[in-house]
Amino acid sequence: MFYKNAVQIALKPPPIDFVHMLIAGSDDGVYRISGLRESGGTTAEKLLDAEKVFRVEQFDGPDGLFVAAKSGVYYSPDGDEWTTLSVPDEEVYSVTVAPSGERLYAGTRPARLFVADFGSGVPSDGEAWAEVVGFRELRDRIDWGLDRHDGLAQIRSLRTHPDAPERLVAGVEVGGVHVSDDGGENWRSRCIDCDAPHTDDIHHLVLEDEGTIVASTGSGLYRSTDVGRTWTRLDGDHDQRYFRGAFVHDGTVYAGGAPASSSSWEEGNHALFASHDGKSLERISFPTSDEVAIGWCAVDGDVLTATHRGTLFRHRSGDWETVGSVPTPGRVRGRYMPLTWYEP
Repeated sequence: MFYKNAVQIALKPPPIDFVHMLIAGSDDGVYRISGLRESGGTTAEKLLDAEKVFRVEQFDGPDGLFVAAKSGVYYSPDGDEWTTLSVPDEEVYSVTVAPSGERLYAGTRPARLFVADFGSGVPSDGEAWAEVVGFRELRDRIDWGLDRHDGLAQIRSLRTHPDAPERLVAGVEVGGVHVSDDGGENWRSRCIDCDAPHTDDIHHLVLEDEGTIVASTGSGLYRSTDVGRTWTRLDGDHDQRYFRGAFVHDGTVYAGGAPASSSSWEEGNHALFASHDGKSLERISFPTSDEVAIGWCAVDGDVLTATHRGTLFRHRSGDWETVGSVPTPGRVRGRYMPLTWYEP
């Protein structure tokens, strides 16, 4: 059943551009950020209560917004009304839709993959979901997880591409990159075979096209042009080798790097990078080294990023400028700040 969160009701509605809006995930839910096109600062309106939001996605096939969170997966056709999709495992770290719009996939913790029929309606009933058996067989024969993660792994990233409609790419933390070319029935592992300790610690995947993957890991940023058969390390000799996510815009790869995992982020010494040739990263000017850029989207052709402290920076006319913020009430450790510019 759809519901509207009570926090949406305000005594005086804020001046919101309902046609174009920034949707941001944070530690306690999903927010609508308005005012990016004005000079008076942004305001945040909470749309959905959810525990630790990992992904906020929209896809070319079905309309609406999809949210993956520690408390489950949610769908909204318009950003205002939301329904909970009852995936068998509550902690959902990633979500994607087949290019046809007929299948919805959810990646969970522990690392299991579920699929539901989305072509005939919103799968709000738990019985609508089935575990992807091929992925379970892959998981059972590979040793995933770390002691500090309670011996468990999670599917952090799921990607599809319209030019390869049956291809599904999954990134597992900790467990590596895996590819299926038949909608999830059969899988192949695509090891990042580089001299680094945590290349199977996958935080995020981007598909530049049907065969080009950018992988953000605990030990570097990597790019493959052959669906993961071979990989090129982009970050080279930089001190910042921990990457939470990356973004590709007009052929350029953007990523925020940190010296180590999020437990050390308040110590600073972070950097923003760009890759124009797909072979290396260069450090680019950024207003602060105290904050890690971890959330990304494009706004009116400009790149927008959110840092681990919730600060929004926009790249406009060659410079990065502060344009607002997203509420961040939780702990820094393990924080994600997913963004999407929504045009219903």
